[in-house]
Amino acid sequence: MAEHNELGKFGEELAAKYLQNNGYTILATNWTFQKAEIDILAEKDSVLAVVEVKTRTSIDFGLPQDFVKPKKIQLLVKAVHAYVTENDIDSEVRFDIIAIRKDGQNFEIEHLTDAFYHF
Repeated sequence: MAEHNELGKFGEELAAKYLQNNGYTILATNWTFQKAEIDILAEKDSVLAVVEVKTRTSIDFGLPQDFVKPKKIQLLVKAVHAYVTENDIDSEVRFDIIAIRKDGQNFEIEHLTDAFYHF
């Protein structure tokens, strides 16, 4: 596996642990629908959080959250619509980003709630 893929997978694991430590229940990870993949689907206080995880070793080219582009947002919206329909979910849906930056041997985690809107 390429090093950047390993970093991304590790970032998703860190994000899931972070969410659990903050009272979220993880419903699914790496859930796919057609060409879209949702990194983490989690629930807290009757809110379905659709979480995109971005992990970077450097911010030289921008913050991790800057790499969530409109096309990705469009795919996430399509995928979460399918997830909600398939699982008959009737709750508020929120789109979050967890931005992780490696700083030496440590990782800094920033959780951006309501990071973007789907309309």
